[in-house]
Amino acid sequence: MLLKIINWFKPDSEIERIPKDIIDKIYKINRWRVLESTFLGYAMFYLVRNNLSTVAKDIEGALGYDYNMIGNILALYAIAYGIGKFLNGSLSDRSNPRKFMAFGLLLTGLLNFMFGSVQSYSIHLFLWTLNGFVQGMGWPPCGRSIGHWFSIKERGTVFAVWNVAHNIGGGLAGVIAAFATIQFAGWNAAFYVPGTIALIGSFYLFKRLRDTQQSVGLPPIEEYTNTYPEGEENKSNREKELTTKELFFNHILKNKYLWLFAIANLFVYIVRYSMLDWGPTYLREVKHATLGGGGVAILILEFGGIPSTVLMGWLSDKVGGRRGMVSLLCMIPIFFAFLVIYLNPPGNLWIDMTMLAVVGFFVYPPVMLLGVAALDLTSKKAVGTAAGFVGLFGYIGRTIQAKGFGWIADYFGNLYGKQTGWDIVILAILVSTVISIILLAFTWRIKPKA
Repeated sequence: MLLKIINWFKPDSEIERIPKDIIDKIYKINRWRVLESTFLGYAMFYLVRNNLSTVAKDIEGALGYDYNMIGNILALYAIAYGIGKFLNGSLSDRSNPRKFMAFGLLLTGLLNFMFGSVQSYSIHLFLWTLNGFVQGMGWPPCGRSIGHWFSIKERGTVFAVWNVAHNIGGGLAGVIAAFATIQFAGWNAAFYVPGTIALIGSFYLFKRLRDTQQSVGLPPIEEYTNTYPEGEENKSNREKELTTKELFFNHILKNKYLWLFAIANLFVYIVRYSMLDWGPTYLREVKHATLGGGGVAILILEFGGIPSTVLMGWLSDKVGGRRGMVSLLCMIPIFFAFLVIYLNPPGNLWIDMTMLAVVGFFVYPPVMLLGVAALDLTSKKAVGTAAGFVGLFGYIGRTIQAKGFGWIADYFGNLYGKQTGWDIVILAILVSTVISIILLAFTWRIKPKA
């Protein structure tokens, strides 16, 4: 049975090449299908992962959870996602992305239904941890697909456009979760409604997404764009699938630059997820926002990154693929935005919302570019594993902030009041931002591998 499942996920077989006179037309159609389906599919993954933070306070009130308990759920989810992204990344590098991604979206949708139907803390902890691991089936097949269908010279721009899926999915997740909770008078709806969308999306992915070019009778991207940098003798090697040893040791663990980007990503993710995980609760506890206002805050944070991600991705291509340099420049204004949030007293919510837009505008380009840097530094046959490795460190960072910030808000809030507890959380975010800037300074001159 297990062997049948493994075989089902294997890449589609090569078929006979289509006639040369229609290759260009068929290539453009399929490139669009890959970009469109991975974009919409990954946006739907966000609907069933970013919904928890929006209704965390409502779950606390209904089930008697405290910040520390919610922090445990978020922390276990984060580390499970990081591990899942790494392990599933290595599996996706040898799998059919159409089946792999669709199956992952199906599973995460079902887990959301289960989460919403129970009221046990231990079961919630288990289900959301498992959801984190399954969510790791989302990004790797997208990276594999785009790495195969688009050349390295256009990768920054294409990934920037695709990365907007994070913002649209993440932004809508908060609004949909808040609306469902209000409309159906219960936090459970924040998991049922997105779960339904995910189930529909899994069927869409299975029908729409495509595997490699060879599976539809097309030449590989290097042949189509004539971008083989190493010469004729290495063309065939580019299409050779890598062994597990080659994936992990030759392309990942021995790559010192990949380690540098991964550690920098840890601190970037602390900054990114600080407001995604705790922003709605912080604004409601300290700045007197409503449930709807908390959901809108996530929308502002996510949508703020849409124009900048496309712009910075394009810019990174124009400066020779120096993703680290562009990322560093983006982290500087984030520091000042959080400083304003820290200094802004309650009663001026519009200032906090404006600063969240600034954070969203500048934090998403580094999130995207550090993932692209992982692809730049390895083979296209190892993109899922490389991105999973960098992502693993990112979600270690998310785990640290999810558990750490929840504990800080609880412990110091009980001792000195809620305002002080959250002030210390904001100071921790500022420190993480400074560390990320220092680490990214060492990546200033790194360019894509030939």
